[in-house]
Amino acid sequence: MKDDNEIKEMVREKYASIATQTKDVNQASCCGATSPCGGDDVYNIMSDDYTKLPGYNPGADLGLGCGLPTEFAKINEGDTVIDLGSGAGNDCFIARKITGEKGKVIGIDFTEPMIKLATKNAEQLSYNNVEFRQGDIEQMPVSSETADVVVSNCVLNLVPNKEAVFQEIFRVLKPRGHFSMSDIVLTGDLPDKWKDIAELYAGCVSGAIQKETYLGMIEKAGFKNIILQKEKPIIIPDNILENYLSREEIQAFKNSGANIISITVFAEKPGVETENCCLPGSGCC
Repeated sequence: MKDDNEIKEMVREKYASIATQTKDVNQASCCGATSPCGGDDVYNIMSDDYTKLPGYNPGADLGLGCGLPTEFAKINEGDTVIDLGSGAGNDCFIARKITGEKGKVIGIDFTEPMIKLATKNAEQLSYNNVEFRQGDIEQMPVSSETADVVVSNCVLNLVPNKEAVFQEIFRVLKPRGHFSMSDIVLTGDLPDKWKDIAELYAGCVSGAIQKETYLGMIEKAGFKNIILQKEKPIIIPDNILENYLSREEIQAFKNSGANIISITVFAEKPGVETENCCLPGSGCC
């Protein structure tokens, strides 16, 4: 099994390549992984349809997501929104449509070609209040208590240290801020072989963790009011799996009872503790 740095470099290389591909090419591969998955059909096996959301920009949609977090994110006009793993800017531009000119949207991605592509897209749209920062979401290049809302679409499953990301989300959110994120999780175990296949890791599958573990990390980071907003099964077609597994291994996986699931989850950062705030001499009132 690769170590954390090797995983990050693998993901960086894959998504740098994806930044130069069209949406159709990305969707014809396993969740955007660069190796073709076989067959002549286009398999859009994870991403949801963004095209009906206000603010949608086709040039920023690479077809890499597994949900519609901005649709569920309860963004308000004037909010500051951070998008983790912002890619070509798709969720950022939809968030900007809601925040308006009074708001601010910050996209974070650690792949330089994605940052360049997203910045070019923002400039073409004349969005002066949308910016993209290159950085690791385990150590975000953002000041504490900056954001009203954090969104992310099919990104945390690519990150080795998911607990660090949730801690960072907690840090950058304002008190009573919240996040809505779509991600891939598991129930049951995937074959160990999957963890060493680069395309399945960059394809949002083999880096996923158990659903209950994922939700437990959110609670451990200090978030409250954790709500599953959406859940859908992900079925990987046999002609994709045949690139990595024998027929016997595919059948064993199907018989194992393991499931790959896309979830969209919401959670809030608690407000500033107010107990005893208005006692005489506290200076709060």
